[in-house]
Amino acid sequence: MLISNDEPGVPLSGRIRPLGTRTTLLRPGLTPYQMAWESQQRMAAAVRDGGKPALILLEHPPTYTLGARGNTEHLLLSEQAFRARGAEVIRSDRGGDVTFHGPGQIVAYPILNLRAYGQGPVWYVRSLEAIVIDVLARFGIVAARSAGRPGVWVGDAKIAAIGVRVSRGVTTHGFALNVNTDLAYFQHIVPCGLADASVTSMRQLAGEEFDLREVEDEIIDAFARHFDLEFEPGSAAFIEGQQLTGAASGR
Repeated sequence: MLISNDEPGVPLSGRIRPLGTRTTLLRPGLTPYQMAWESQQRMAAAVRDGGKPALILLEHPPTYTLGARGNTEHLLLSEQAFRARGAEVIRSDRGGDVTFHGPGQIVAYPILNLRAYGQGPVWYVRSLEAIVIDVLARFGIVAARSAGRPGVWVGDAKIAAIGVRVSRGVTTHGFALNVNTDLAYFQHIVPCGLADASVTSMRQLAGEEFDLREVEDEIIDAFARHFDLEFEPGSAAFIEGQQLTGAASGR
């Protein structure tokens, strides 16, 4: 399970699942990984203090990330070689091993309080997998879980990686769905530490490009249904360290 967690991975008791929880939606477009990570930390702190949950949907410039206990041997080039190819290498505090983020891939960062749902990290990861499976079905792609291999799969190929952190009940990080992603970037790593697995994308499976905005819309709808959320557009200024203004943002 790709979880970095400072709480027991069992359901939390004595809570009521919220209905129609007002949630900030951010769609800032192409955003550096470090900037998005810092914004998640600020938003998670606000949620712990009683603020609104949030969902960030974005793309990253070419970036390889390692989880908190990721194996550097699964990076098949030196960091200097990655930089020469225009890609960053960053170790984060999420669960999981190494993965790639880049243009054409939709990354979802939900900032949710699991205590409000009376649930724990395992339920949360399964919920993220269910969301991705539902979204792919909307585009005619049949995907599933794979026993013992977290994420979402089409046959033996992973189409979405999941790696999360839960701290004091609040989630950061999330999932990365390969839509129009350049899969050549994955040749320089052992994706998620699984040497016998391959990766795929919606474009590779369908043989055509997808409109990222349309896929994001389906992700938003799936989050609303699975987590009983009511979205309100927020300002992308928060990604840059400023307070939310309530103004709409998007590509």
